[in-house]
Amino acid sequence: MNKKFIFFFLSLFFVISTLSAQRKLSKGLNFGEKGAAYSNIDSLKNSGETKVILSGKTKFTDYKIFSHKRDTSYIDTTLTLQKEYKFNYLRKDNFELLAFHNQGQTFNNLGYSFNNIKQFPDIGFTAKQFSYLDIDEIKYYEVPTPTTEILYRTGLQQGQVLDALFTLNFSKRLNVSLSYKGLRSLGAYRRSLVSNGNFRGTFHYRTKENQYEIRGHLATLDFLNQENGGLTTSALAQFVDEDPNFETRSRLDVNLTDAENQFDGNRVYLEHSYKLLVNKDTINDKDFSNLKIGHIFTNETKSYNFIQTSTTSSIFGDRNASGATDTKAESKLTNNEINLEFNSKYVLGKFKAKANLTSYSYGYDSILNTNSSINKIKLEGNAVSFGADWKAKIKNFQLNADASITPGSGIIAGHFLKGEAVYEKDSLFKVKGSLLISSKSPNFNTLLHQSEYDDYNWENNFSTVNTRDLGFEFNSKWINAGLNFTNIDNYTYFNENNTPQQFSNQITYLKIKGNREFKYWKLSLDNTIMFQNVSSGSSVFRVPEFVTRNTLYYTDYWFKGKPMLVNIGVTFKYFTKYKANAYNPLLAEFTLQNTDEIGYPTFDVFFNAQVRRTRLYFKVDNATSGFSKKNYFSAPNYPYRDLTIRFGLVWNWFI
Repeated sequence: MNKKFIFFFLSLFFVISTLSAQRKLSKGLNFGEKGAAYSNIDSLKNSGETKVILSGKTKFTDYKIFSHKRDTSYIDTTLTLQKEYKFNYLRKDNFELLAFHNQGQTFNNLGYSFNNIKQFPDIGFTAKQFSYLDIDEIKYYEVPTPTTEILYRTGLQQGQVLDALFTLNFSKRLNVSLSYKGLRSLGAYRRSLVSNGNFRGTFHYRTKENQYEIRGHLATLDFLNQENGGLTTSALAQFVDEDPNFETRSRLDVNLTDAENQFDGNRVYLEHSYKLLVNKDTINDKDFSNLKIGHIFTNETKSYNFIQTSTTSSIFGDRNASGATDTKAESKLTNNEINLEFNSKYVLGKFKAKANLTSYSYGYDSILNTNSSINKIKLEGNAVSFGADWKAKIKNFQLNADASITPGSGIIAGHFLKGEAVYEKDSLFKVKGSLLISSKSPNFNTLLHQSEYDDYNWENNFSTVNTRDLGFEFNSKWINAGLNFTNIDNYTYFNENNTPQQFSNQITYLKIKGNREFKYWKLSLDNTIMFQNVSSGSSVFRVPEFVTRNTLYYTDYWFKGKPMLVNIGVTFKYFTKYKANAYNPLLAEFTLQNTDEIGYPTFDVFFNAQVRRTRLYFKVDNATSGFSKKNYFSAPNYPYRDLTIRFGLVWNWFI
């Protein structure tokens, strides 16, 4: 499947690029300090042949990116420290995550966020979903010329990451984009190969008067990981004691030699709306108010499968396979939303009433274990939800609210409320307060799970998980800070015996996070610190008390004419010791453990450069590992990476 998508994407990219280039719309694009692209193009007419050519200047603000919530940003070709933090497989700042040694593997958590909870329960197997792209992570585009972005990054031992985007507008009102992210990385330890594929296709269209608008996307994602179960007891001692015979990490013995897990996802998303009534502002020729009817369709399938070909390892206990040919867990969710939206610039703002019809299914095709006492192999049903959204702006205040309720006693029954109040004073500062209240069932794999191993079969009737999160944020040119206070009832987790359980008391979790950068001459010091406290429930909800990241870096233009901007620096990261969760590869979940504490510093050295529209990245991960104690782990029995040299680039071009 991966190879087919790669071939399709590259072929289509080559054809469209060639055709676009033949049109000769541009004599070249040059970029200013803020990433602006300028094209000087003339109109001509020769020998009866008319060449349709644009004239004027194309600015960087013409290359737009739209989020799921329709927030607008721009394709940015500049080099910043934030780009350094996001130059990884996730393409996100992973300050609150602790990576495993090979990119594309899972992450342990150094912190948690509860301000963006989904309305319905998910399939689970959460350790496999750090790289999964949800609906709100899909981007849409609007560009005046065909636009391409390529990210390349070297793998570990063997392999590489390639993330390619191609987008173009067939007209001002119709945009199409194709994206593919592929990863194959061998890893330093035995049985740690990662092979992932991620295809996305989007489109966005609106009629001339914006009366009808439609957008949607198709996403197919697959994540294959070889699983080694961590180092054996003897290998762990050889690693910690720095035995010179095992500096080549592939010599160390691991617990699993023939296991792998696979997580796949497919989604079709379609959203369209039609304006029933429109009142125009005759002076500015803009909508004064309008009434829209809309429809949103979502169809998403996720599946997970753990595969082990032999029974030589006993770390999961006894195994009694039923001989079933299909052993994967699969969830299907289909949702249809009908909404009616009234938008008034000076009265209510934007108010939307909505109703959803949702059908869900989760489970297996047959019994997987001959000793299983499970009565039901599938959880399925239908539910109706009602809700409303509201967005309004009153002077410098922005108010947002989103509420929904799914009545009944079914698995996906519950309620959801999220409100935000934002005050922004010009460009000086912005203050935001938020409140989230959620009640929903825990993930499906905690309610029903089957395995060929006896100890991994269960059927539960858990209570709904009730979450309340109160948050505050302050952003300015001086400091950025945030505070979240979270309460959770019926917190659901995997205990030391690898089985799901609900905590009978309340979780009380406080997180405070701040960022401040100091600059002097060509030097900068960027500091991010996070303090966390679990005043109730620390026996099952565990985080380090402090996490800090400090980056000292040098910025300058090199060579005559300043053709190259460089960032050279070192990043120090440290988190205090805590009993980090253990990783279970059969469940693809993190579980409690009470024996090992993890907490250590790391130093990463980087040299980054920008040449026109290309950003070059050279990085040394865990640079001090050669002479530091071998106490760095991502989870018990899973060492973090040794000194690793990586190279990569991000390249934009505009046809």
